[in-house]
Amino acid sequence: MTPDLQTLRDARERLSRFFPVTRLVDARSLSEATDSHVQLKLESDLPTGSFKVRGALYALLVTLSKRPVRRVIASSTGNHGAAVAYAAQLLGIPATIFLPAGCNPVKRGRIASLGADIVDQGADLAAAWRLAAEAEGTIADAFFLNDATDPDLPAGPGVIGMEILAQHPDVDTVIVPMGDTALIRGVGAAVKQIKPAVRVIGVQAERAPSYYLSWTSGKAIETDTCDTIADGLATRTPVDANVHAIRALVDGVVLVSEHDMLSAIATLLFDEHVVAEPAAAAATAALLTHAGEIGGSGRHVVALVTGHNIAPDVLRSAARMKD
Repeated sequence: MTPDLQTLRDARERLSRFFPVTRLVDARSLSEATDSHVQLKLESDLPTGSFKVRGALYALLVTLSKRPVRRVIASSTGNHGAAVAYAAQLLGIPATIFLPAGCNPVKRGRIASLGADIVDQGADLAAAWRLAAEAEGTIADAFFLNDATDPDLPAGPGVIGMEILAQHPDVDTVIVPMGDTALIRGVGAAVKQIKPAVRVIGVQAERAPSYYLSWTSGKAIETDTCDTIADGLATRTPVDANVHAIRALVDGVVLVSEHDMLSAIATLLFDEHVVAEPAAAAATAALLTHAGEIGGSGRHVVALVTGHNIAPDVLRSAARMKD
């Protein structure tokens, strides 16, 4: 469930034809607040405003090299759906995206603008996943691109880790939001194979802690709910293989509250002029709330900002924290 170095190099080569290297920028306010040298990796620079296009496009390219695909299917809370819709449109393949009812309207609108068919059903992502899996069996040459279990997909976001090490050779800590774990499995695999001494820290929402609990215990632990403003972190049914993978790659996992993420959104917006959705601000929230554990004098920290597709009401709530 984690890519080897040759696969990561292949992903970097393939994706370089479509995407530029994303920016790594100094974050002065965060450096001062944590007594560290902090930089932000701005994955929101990518098409669809999220890191997810890396994995979706790479997985689709690899699959097309092996077999025909007449329709791509995905389940998503938003960003993965937009990434699959973007990759499918780019490669001329129809896409159907299954979304939980009442999902982020900004993300839903982006998916629709990319020409994908949308099915709004299910109380949460797990329910949308079941519907997508059922649909795959009814369509010839369909490809259900599930970002939690697809074996090729993590190499796409793994390129982020390679870029960070090339851009900032002195980095010693990388902070990564952790939802379905494809991102941290990719980034962690790249970092640990190229520079094993670098710490990889995962971040989950307090109200969606399934992988935190699983990482801590060593076995997959489901939660009854995953009710968090960070829809990109809203997982409640961990995959056992992913749990074993992150335990091998991740040096620590911390939790952040809803308040922590809103405060981090405001800090990024007003102090660093960076727009971030709640999941994308989770790494910054972790750094600010666990500064003694993660930061400190002499530390060179990179915090991922994974997307900017924030719902207007959430952005307004975060902005009010600076009033």
